[in-house]
Amino acid sequence: MSHLGEILSLAVAMLWTATALFADIASHRLGSMSVNVIRLTLATVLIGVILFFTIGAPYPLHAGGKTWFWMALSALVGYVFGDYCLFTSYLVMGARFGQLFMTLAPPVAAITGWILLGEKMEAVSWLAMAVTLSGIALSILSRDRGEDASEKARLKFSVPIKGVLLGLGAGCGQGVGLVLSKIGMQFYEQDIPAESPEIMNFMIPFSATMMRAVIGAAGFILIMALHKDLKRLYDARKDKKGMRYALYTTLFGPVLGVSLSLMAVQYANAGIASTLMALTPVLIIIPYSIIYKQKPKAREVLGVFLSMAGVAMFFLL
Repeated sequence: MSHLGEILSLAVAMLWTATALFADIASHRLGSMSVNVIRLTLATVLIGVILFFTIGAPYPLHAGGKTWFWMALSALVGYVFGDYCLFTSYLVMGARFGQLFMTLAPPVAAITGWILLGEKMEAVSWLAMAVTLSGIALSILSRDRGEDASEKARLKFSVPIKGVLLGLGAGCGQGVGLVLSKIGMQFYEQDIPAESPEIMNFMIPFSATMMRAVIGAAGFILIMALHKDLKRLYDARKDKKGMRYALYTTLFGPVLGVSLSLMAVQYANAGIASTLMALTPVLIIIPYSIIYKQKPKAREVLGVFLSMAGVAMFFLL
């Protein structure tokens, strides 16, 4: 089928849009920490089932110490730090603004890859970063003249400063975590014996996701234990609606979203696929406005499209 990769990429963007909306509801009902533990635990189980039926074992075969080290580091940065910031940002400023900051992930990943892996960073990449940041700034900044109309207008955040910091943490955590995962997968490729079936190499991303999920869930549980907040995790099981939305978050995000994103880059140019998959901040505007009855301002919508233009510049120019 022609354009199959592009179609799959759009499907991924829709899945991640649904994930953000479900996670927003689940986080408000269960708490961001509890939702992260639940979704990563469920993802571990579901991906374990996928691995069992593909490679014959419900765990990452042949993964060595270096692979686990980099995957653990990726999980701590991308999941424990990044996803904590993302899910908590939903509580502070909602999923629409939270997802807007995720447009920072591609440029941050590019810069991190340049630093850690020596990947090339051209001038257009720095311009793309500036465009992405300009779009975010346009969406979250507004002018305030104060009570006196003659007063000089001052810039202010239209969302809480805590939300801005959490959004920055989420975007940066995801971007850095992605590069750390790439390093881990490179070591994993070296761990796999040459005589292993070809399916082993194809399933590396799934195995990597499982390793990250295990470490991520353990990290969140440890943090909750240190804060003596495990009772909230235990009590979460009583909220059937919250648990249902946590399950939806897992299915639409780590399981289906990851699977289809891997398929998308097989059938489409990676740059085009990545740009289409990053459309979530655009796609979420209408459903979020309907669900929460919050009409977005023209400036905010323009900022979203400007951020998307920055993301597109990273991959397509």
